[in-house]
Amino acid sequence: MNNRQLFQQHIAQTSPSPVAIEIVSASGNYLYDADGKKYLDLIGGISVCNIGHSHPAVVEAIKKQADKYLHIMVYGELVQSPQVKYAELLAAHLPGNLDCVYFTNSGTEATEGALKLARRATGRTDVISCNKGYHGNTLGSLSVMGDEYWRNAFRPLLPGVWHYDYNSPELIEAINEQTACVIIETIQGEAGVITPDAGWIKQLRKKCTDTGTLLIFDEIQCGFGRTGRLWGFEHYDVIPDIVLLGKAVGGGMPLGAFISSHTLMQVFTNNPVLGHITTFGGHPVCCAAGMAGMKVLLEERLTEGVAEKEQLFLSLLKHHAIKAVRSKGLLMAVELESPEQVVRILQACLAKGIFSDWFLFAPCCIRIAPPLTITNDEIHFACGMLLKALEQAIG
Repeated sequence: MNNRQLFQQHIAQTSPSPVAIEIVSASGNYLYDADGKKYLDLIGGISVCNIGHSHPAVVEAIKKQADKYLHIMVYGELVQSPQVKYAELLAAHLPGNLDCVYFTNSGTEATEGALKLARRATGRTDVISCNKGYHGNTLGSLSVMGDEYWRNAFRPLLPGVWHYDYNSPELIEAINEQTACVIIETIQGEAGVITPDAGWIKQLRKKCTDTGTLLIFDEIQCGFGRTGRLWGFEHYDVIPDIVLLGKAVGGGMPLGAFISSHTLMQVFTNNPVLGHITTFGGHPVCCAAGMAGMKVLLEERLTEGVAEKEQLFLSLLKHHAIKAVRSKGLLMAVELESPEQVVRILQACLAKGIFSDWFLFAPCCIRIAPPLTITNDEIHFACGMLLKALEQAIG
């Protein structure tokens, strides 16, 4: 059996028709398959590879840490330099109330930890989240996911979770003294790049403060420069009580984190002791890779070029079949008429050396979330191929 057949036989499948291209290497902004064909990556591992694939600084950090030690003991008992130094770096670039980091294996685990923290800290159980919100796929994360199609098959889920439309006054009105937390994406990703109204998000912050409700911002997809600021919430001058990180936080390695104040995090130390534990969260190699990746992002000032690249995409993506382009930095949704059109265009783009996909709650949209290192020439190439695909498939 070849690798494709082994993939179909032994790897658990999540869709009936995976792309199933065999990737043998990835470097910079490109993927390379077993036949030697290269693909310009327009999704960056779903906003993971913000500094490109296999950045030399990240690879070197992995090698250096692997020479020292890998896993040594349960999280939180031994002082491990990669965890400590990376937490210090993150805290230095976050508001002062976000100074205590709990590393996890992934973004969805960061969601789980944050929900536990909110319940434990407030003594409340109700949670408010958004329709078309996405925070991961484990059971607690699924409970706050905002789409019944994905939730229904796995019920019963967490009780006391209430869903409202993003940007709606009803969500703010629903917050009360029984609400443990409100969890929202700073920019809704899987909904097709929906941004918050500036006034609404400020009202949300005020209502949470007034009722003693913790405000959780999910920056898993929009953090680390994706929107043109280091953190998405910086666009709106609103600071959460807890922030969720994932995807790009690991520099290409599996890592997540939820971050809050030192005072709030202390509730995990008693009643019960070990209130939240993990075996591999904050793995030293992953933390070394993540810290190297963040340093590249900062030192190469990659965030500063995002707005200009966004505008170049917007200026080039002009076609009668494109109904809308929604964007916040280099997180973009290109809306077409139907999911069927999107599938045809994605297949045509793949043949032309462009790799992209769609959104969970916006299947009529093509996702564009490339590494922030994408060049202007590569943007021209990507848009040119996309427009050619549109012409061939739609006319």
